[in-house]
Amino acid sequence: MKIFVRERMRSEEGTKKPRFRVVGVQGGDLKIYAKRIRKCELVELAKHTGAEIVYITRDGEGSEGKHAAA
Repeated sequence: MKIFVRERMRSEEGTKKPRFRVVGVQGGDLKIYAKRIRKCELVELAKHTGAEIVYITRDGEGSEGKHAAA
């Protein structure tokens, strides 16, 4: 099982806001209802389900960037 997450733009370390956004889950029978999640919560989920956490990097362009699908 894999949990795909990316770091949020508006979240910085130490701001006490959830820093990651769940993008998707592959395999298993896990349902995540939170849109944003803290790293400690993410690690705890992965530990109990045996899932691997996949961190997706941001391109820095946003939805209107040059790499957006046509």
